[in-house]
Amino acid sequence: MLLFDQMTGNPTRRTILTVATAAPAILRAQSRGDVIRVAVVGTGNRGSFLLRHTLRVPNVQVVAVCDILEERAAAAAQMVAGAGGKARVWTDFRKMLDEQKDIDAVILATPDWTHKDFDIAILEMGKHLYAEKPLALNPADCKAIVQAAGQAKGIFQVGFQLRHDPNRNAAERFIQNGGIGRVLMCHGIRHGGDLPRHIPWYFDKTKCGDIVVDQGIHILDLFTWAIGTHPVRAMGSGGTDLFVNDPPGRTVMDNYSLVLEYPKGVRVNFSHHYFDPPGFTGNQERVFGSEGSIDLVQATWKPRTRKSEPVKLEVESAGEDSTYMSVAAFADNIRKGNRKPVNNAESARISTLVPIMATRAIYEKRIVTWDEVAREAGA
Repeated sequence: MLLFDQMTGNPTRRTILTVATAAPAILRAQSRGDVIRVAVVGTGNRGSFLLRHTLRVPNVQVVAVCDILEERAAAAAQMVAGAGGKARVWTDFRKMLDEQKDIDAVILATPDWTHKDFDIAILEMGKHLYAEKPLALNPADCKAIVQAAGQAKGIFQVGFQLRHDPNRNAAERFIQNGGIGRVLMCHGIRHGGDLPRHIPWYFDKTKCGDIVVDQGIHILDLFTWAIGTHPVRAMGSGGTDLFVNDPPGRTVMDNYSLVLEYPKGVRVNFSHHYFDPPGFTGNQERVFGSEGSIDLVQATWKPRTRKSEPVKLEVESAGEDSTYMSVAAFADNIRKGNRKPVNNAESARISTLVPIMATRAIYEKRIVTWDEVAREAGA
């Protein structure tokens, strides 16, 4: 799979990235055929999905699973056994990393509010780390993780897996290579049903950052990648209008609308709500340019000035799951010593600060600037 720079979209030059010159000396040099031994930490909803796809990646072996609920970790170990492997079961990831010495890398899928402490602890122990988004829940914690990643011995990749979705990746490449001309506007819709009730922390804004940070972040990340820089201002409106106190104690919104202003007059319009009838609206991710417009989900584009049927882009690995592609890229980055994955620490910081500033604009009913949010992290 081709990898692309987090802002320019240009292919990385793998031929000049060798383990001998790029990988830290403390990490064991790995040839292309070497097995990468992985521990999965957090084996609930997202973690189990990541585990299932990790088990498909060639020359990756899951040797440990960890969750604070032992029965959940045991179920994950059974999944590994079903794929022909064997994983030790742990309930404390720090003890696991202290005692199980064969672990090369960690895939972390714990709840959002744990990310800062867990990410830094794992990086400081010298392991490669695939950490789920968001990077953290506030600007200062985002900065702390970026600093830890910069000092770490291992590769750090953040789980913005839609960057690796075959259609979206092809569409982003097309944009970055000038296919639609100058980007003028992005329009996104994420309309569906409410969050799953069996994951209580989804409904607590102190633990998930609210739904822009936890859910809407994916599409906003793609738009920021397409534009090539961060927004300068955010404005929005939202609230809880249908699922009031449902489930009891709910503090997250069930709808919002955003306008984000980027340099040179580029704007993002984004609508996200949880009361869409099944199959009625769904998701839409479109980027409009001076020469044409593109549908990221479908990887189709149309020229601006003439009638035509949508043109389907050539898509590498068409139909493959984005999570599989993201985990496979993580393994490849480890082998190649690539310390700047397409979803790296700095791109994740930017793509986490965007929904943080947007959420603040909604809560405080005012325009929030990038400078205001970035200053909080000393950036």
